[in-house]
Amino acid sequence: MNYKRMPIEIESPEETGYDTIEYNLAESSVADALLSAIKLPDLSLKLAYTDHRGKKELRQLIAGENKNITADNVLLTCGAAGALFIINTSLLSADDHLVVIRPNYATNIETPKAIGCAISFVDLRFERSWRIDIAAIESAIQHNTKLISITTPHNPTGMMMQENEIQQMIALAEKYNIFLLVDETYRNACFPVPYPVTAALSRKIISVSSVSKAYGLPGLRIGWLITQDEILMEKLLAAKEMIHITNSALDEEIVCNFLLEGEKHLSIINKKATANFEILKQWLAAEPGIECILPEAGVVCFPRFTDEINTTAFYKILFEDYKTFVGPGHWFEMPDNYMRIGFGWIDATTLAQGLENISRAIAGAKPG
Repeated sequence: MNYKRMPIEIESPEETGYDTIEYNLAESSVADALLSAIKLPDLSLKLAYTDHRGKKELRQLIAGENKNITADNVLLTCGAAGALFIINTSLLSADDHLVVIRPNYATNIETPKAIGCAISFVDLRFERSWRIDIAAIESAIQHNTKLISITTPHNPTGMMMQENEIQQMIALAEKYNIFLLVDETYRNACFPVPYPVTAALSRKIISVSSVSKAYGLPGLRIGWLITQDEILMEKLLAAKEMIHITNSALDEEIVCNFLLEGEKHLSIINKKATANFEILKQWLAAEPGIECILPEAGVVCFPRFTDEINTTAFYKILFEDYKTFVGPGHWFEMPDNYMRIGFGWIDATTLAQGLENISRAIAGAKPG
């Protein structure tokens, strides 16, 4: 595989240095949780290899009340990134083809590129309110297409696929015997999602999620994939075993304790995110230099400049003069007149000042 570092990782806050950023609007998750807020495992926990599929009680919590889904349909992985890597490398070869809805989280694009397979992109457009184009997706399908890759709730726009759109995508996957990869790491963040975990709706769907984005636990590398297809699950389990055998016993135990009180934690997390969303909406309504399709889910949005602007100067001014950080469009193979703004990670005061700093940087980067 031909690995290449992704701009979203090279330029990430952790690589840039958190100590250089005062107003971090680039984070795409909710605030990081403190270990002290979680019931820790008993010190008698044996630090042995765990069940290769992952701790069964944790898998049962993830399966929840979703019809057609049990713990046996859940495979714990090293974050959602680990799940995406397992899925792409298990299903795709250099002779295969996939369809990717773009913009998208970089791993959903760069891992297939590293494999060397052919990719057709179906681009979401601001002018269509970031709505998915079912006809364009069907037109992109080829004889060797193995996978369609989508995210909902969507990163970076905050768009959420509607129930009828999900059903149309399922119909496509079943018609052409193609797996549908649904990255749904934001489904519990800020806004309610009206339909069940998508893997519960068809054997052709693979759902991916984690505790990073919606729960604020990225330092505990626990993610998962869900599929009803038993043969596919065995293949994906084999891939996990070859890559890292099992997850960390300690990480699984801590996450299980956290999710046992998941509703309590989500209530606190999403109360803050919802309040921050109101601050974001007020700023967007008042800032003439920015236009945005308001997010329907998650804790990110993807606005763009309304006028011509020197984007290089904007990002330079924003960071160097105002110590403020956002996610530029090129992180998502989009022009830099788009930016991703995260509103779930920071406190209200810092968010409000960070947004004001964006307004100041826009004014400073206008021609003339």
